[in-house]
Amino acid sequence: MKRALISDIHSNLEALEAVLADIRQQGITEVYCLGDIIGYGPNPRECIDLVMQCSVCLLGNHDQGALFDPEGFNSGAERAIFWTRDQLENPAGNPDDNAKRWDFLGELPRNHRENGFLYVHGSARNPLNEYVFPEDIYNQRKMEKIFSLIEHHCFQGHTHVPGVFTQSMNFLSPEEVNYSYRLGDEKTMVNVGSVGQPRDGDPRSCYVVLEENQLAFRRVAYDFEKTIKKIYDTPELDNFLGDRLREGR
Repeated sequence: MKRALISDIHSNLEALEAVLADIRQQGITEVYCLGDIIGYGPNPRECIDLVMQCSVCLLGNHDQGALFDPEGFNSGAERAIFWTRDQLENPAGNPDDNAKRWDFLGELPRNHRENGFLYVHGSARNPLNEYVFPEDIYNQRKMEKIFSLIEHHCFQGHTHVPGVFTQSMNFLSPEEVNYSYRLGDEKTMVNVGSVGQPRDGDPRSCYVVLEENQLAFRRVAYDFEKTIKKIYDTPELDNFLGDRLREGR
């Protein structure tokens, strides 16, 4: 069974549509979303509607921020969350559609376990909020603690930086493994990257295709200038949120 793993869409409709088209072209019908459907970007309602069709979807910290109160966000992210919440409550929209979106977000789980694989947004230790960055391979205590909570392999997002963490304290970027990696006996954490706001210097969307124990990182170009214009045209969204899409930062 081939499965696509997507994460961190952040209300970027152009990126999500491009990634879903790439997934369909490969004949993949099973899509798991690892959270942060919304926040930052200009199309929260449309992105939620598309993600509702995923086989599995998890709660991200921005999704939770829209549901409740944003905690630990910088001012730009917080303003985007409040604007997003307003969009989801907008009386101009269909009230039934709005209710469906809120119900969907409110019922999202924090993790998903299946056949020794763990799926989270942040980390095995803190599924919603903990970041695991490439430089954390030098923080042995942190990594050992997280790996102790993983049975075999864990898939996550949150940092927007794709790659494979091994229990032997290595971080392998997609480029280093030629965009392909075979899962073996060693425990791993796999960051699937970001659909809607990549931060590894490559502006293309990133996601992972998983087939048995073989995974492939996919990069998909999309019309980020269209997304950037929408952000510029929305006073509540900082222009920086658009600018960073050009640079993959």
